[in-house]
Amino acid sequence: MTETTEPPPARRARIFADLTPLRASPDYRRLWFGNTVSWVGQGMTALAVSLQVYDITGSAFSVGLIGFCSLVPLVVFGLYGGAVADTVDRRRLGLFSASGSFVLSVVLVAATVAGIEQVGLLYAVVALQAVCFALNAPARSSMIARLLPAEQLPAANALNSMTSTTGALVGPMLGGLIVGWWGYRAAYTVDAVTFTASLYAMWRLPSMLPDRGEERDPGGKRKRASVLDGLRFLGTRPNLRMTFFTDLAAMVLAHPRALFPVVAVLWYGGDARTTGLLVAAPALGALLGGVFSGWLGRIRRHGLAVLLAVGCWGSAIAVFGLTRQLWLGLLFLALAGCADTVSMVFRNTMLQAAVPDEMRGRLQGVFIVVVAGGPRLGDFVAGSVADLVSPAVAVTGGGLACVAVVCLLALKWRGFARYDARDPQP
Repeated sequence: MTETTEPPPARRARIFADLTPLRASPDYRRLWFGNTVSWVGQGMTALAVSLQVYDITGSAFSVGLIGFCSLVPLVVFGLYGGAVADTVDRRRLGLFSASGSFVLSVVLVAATVAGIEQVGLLYAVVALQAVCFALNAPARSSMIARLLPAEQLPAANALNSMTSTTGALVGPMLGGLIVGWWGYRAAYTVDAVTFTASLYAMWRLPSMLPDRGEERDPGGKRKRASVLDGLRFLGTRPNLRMTFFTDLAAMVLAHPRALFPVVAVLWYGGDARTTGLLVAAPALGALLGGVFSGWLGRIRRHGLAVLLAVGCWGSAIAVFGLTRQLWLGLLFLALAGCADTVSMVFRNTMLQAAVPDEMRGRLQGVFIVVVAGGPRLGDFVAGSVADLVSPAVAVTGGGLACVAVVCLLALKWRGFARYDARDPQP
């Protein structure tokens, strides 16, 4: 009589975010919690600085310069920070840069206590905070692939997306309340206190030297990681390049954020509160995308998932450009935000799983430059097209252009759609 074996029970369909990385790795759990708390604090400080600059100057242009002060250091030091992360102990780099951010928060507290109201000081602090972030982010992102097995990376990146979107939503709301009730000093103090969670998480991590083998220079010393070597590596890896091309297609061509104040008035007959709803809708959609991300761990065709998610982003933005009912516009913006989370999860996972450890920092540095620069360039494109033609053409045309470019990219590099997480090929 032949013995039969029963098939293993089917895995229960998961709906909510997969918390396995938090349960499996105490180091990742501390890092995730510390980053979540500090992101909320940073969101509070970002709003408080904007409000304080406007209180001092009464100029919207002066408030706009805050973004410029952070963008330049992010772009310049993003690549450099990635090279440093591939040279030194990433744990030490993360601890050093997080300590710098903590000290800058203390500087803001001290300035308010001393009654110093100098816009130049606020600009300088914002620029230095961007430098610290540009050094910290590549190191922190490179650590995740060392703390978790490859199969848990999509779940970890979904959890990380919840960290950033929670900071973007909760931080400014708390910042507005705290500034309104107790003033700028209280908001900056809370930020400084919350940063200690990130410092503690970094301090508890083990040493994480990049795995660079025995690569030596002619003098016998270990070679420093080069930014150019990272760019050359990226130039020979079509699947990794596609993760950046698709994101640029979405952020440059279909990023209508700069038009929200105009759209709120012209399309919906609203005011500043309507603009606030338009700004919050994609962030809320992104957060819900992270909360209901349990199914992402079952996806193996990561490249195809990125193409579909970016196509959904462009389509949702295009339809948003055709809406004239506020609730419908908010719905499609939320759908776009959810699609962006899906795209981000798989793009980040590919950068972690398909990149050798000695290159992870530099590729994460390129990621920072794209993430920081793409939306700002998209603001310029959307504003220019809206001025030349109309806001509707800028929004709907940009969404359709995004979909068209993604289709062309998929036809040009067909192997990207076949990328399989079980055999990651860069």
